[in-house]
Amino acid sequence: MSEVFVCAGCDAVLTAPVSRVALPVHARSSYGHDLLPVLMESGTYAVDPEPSGPPWRLWDEVGPERAAARGVYAPVHSLPYGPAGAIVIAPGDCRGTALIPGRTEGYCCGLTGAGGPNLACEHCGQEVATLEDDCSLWRAVRFLEHAVRRRPSGTAHQVPDAQIPLYDRPGTPPVHPAGHWDPCWEIAAGAALAHLLAASGGDAVALPPGLLTDMFGRALDAFLPSPTPNVPVKRVALAGPDLPAPAPDVDIVVVPLHPRTGEPCPPPGHADTPPATVPLPADIWAYLAFSNNRRLVPAPDTLPVEALRDDPLPPHPWFAFRPEPYTFLATLARLPAVRRPWLRAIHDRVREKPYGSPF
Repeated sequence: MSEVFVCAGCDAVLTAPVSRVALPVHARSSYGHDLLPVLMESGTYAVDPEPSGPPWRLWDEVGPERAAARGVYAPVHSLPYGPAGAIVIAPGDCRGTALIPGRTEGYCCGLTGAGGPNLACEHCGQEVATLEDDCSLWRAVRFLEHAVRRRPSGTAHQVPDAQIPLYDRPGTPPVHPAGHWDPCWEIAAGAALAHLLAASGGDAVALPPGLLTDMFGRALDAFLPSPTPNVPVKRVALAGPDLPAPAPDVDIVVVPLHPRTGEPCPPPGHADTPPATVPLPADIWAYLAFSNNRRLVPAPDTLPVEALRDDPLPPHPWFAFRPEPYTFLATLARLPAVRRPWLRAIHDRVREKPYGSPF
């Protein structure tokens, strides 16, 4: 059974029927200078447990101790001190709201919510949500937790593909139809790279050939020792639903985040000494695990009917894959392992030059 959200002040319905899923990994990231897609799939909502929105406090004002109490262990530019627990939906699922006059802050193409909530309940006028749709931002409506209440919708609406097994969901290709790397891949790689470095312990890491090497190889070459006979090496493998158990010599596994709970799927095997896990969004993990990155079509009249060939060749960007640096920094700053001197040095190096090699 799905839910609707109603105004806490007057009980007016403010959303279409929606079902809860995990907050996307890229929800707190900005990207480029274009209008970005909708953050949430229609018919879904997520809860953002972190504080968001104004007021913002600079790192020097917050200080390391209070930042650590917020789960931030390395310097960031600023921390939001707005309310936590925002209900995030697609703008098209919003009902019965109106823009608040004078709350139309934005950069150039839309709204950012920099001045606070910009949507009010049409019925009673109470501030209820923030619409974000400016360039560089994933389009979303964020309801204030205290301004709304949940009610059963009375319908049998379900999350799209809710009954499809995780590993049967379509994977998201790494290359956008326009021919560049997909932004969600770059952002997910930035977050996963932080976990991968923490799991490495500063040792050399051996990646399997293929897209995992494309995603992380350049960064690991820049930050970690090269594998040599005299240097400890930690081996990485994909693991998760419908894949064989990782080999006993695998030290780090890349696993999917469950699309509804947001929790990393536990790898099979290794009951006594489980390997360290590096999480990836389920759609990206599924592509890594089950796609061979080829489009196969029959070629009649030129080859035997049973033969297959690549036609057309799959798109490939002209530049190397780059994890998104600000997502990397934000994720790394929230891992306790960043307190280790070698990892803190990497954080500080990237923070000083976020678009230097390998980003």
